[in-house]
Amino acid sequence: MIELDNRTNQKYDFSLLEQIATALSEQDVELIFVHDDEMVQINKEFRNIDKTTDVLSFPSDPFPNAPLGSIVISVDKIQSVSQQLGHTPQDELALLFIHAMLHLLGMDHEVDSGEMRQEEEKLVILFGLPKSLIVRTLA
Repeated sequence: MIELDNRTNQKYDFSLLEQIATALSEQDVELIFVHDDEMVQINKEFRNIDKTTDVLSFPSDPFPNAPLGSIVISVDKIQSVSQQLGHTPQDELALLFIHAMLHLLGMDHEVDSGEMRQEEEKLVILFGLPKSLIVRTLA
């Protein structure tokens, strides 16, 4: 189940995100929507990077009935990137959610040998989405 903390006025359909979450984990996930100004603050505090980003994931410490973790997504990035790439904001949200879920599950495309990219591509095909986040950033 997805627990939503929407700090914006943007509204999205969560049915596909619930399907993705259920396909990947039985644990709950916290999903936080923010604007770029708040994302800059979060990115600076946790990664020491003083700029916005599209998505951040924060795994929870394991304990009984713990959520998998928290996913923070910039609604401003959803809008701008979906417009730039010619797909819907809903598709962009699903792509960011898949990417973050895989990170919460312990995958890391920056250090692995392509396993996260392969898993992301499988999920993109399964859910009928446009190019995956990793694929388009490598192009």
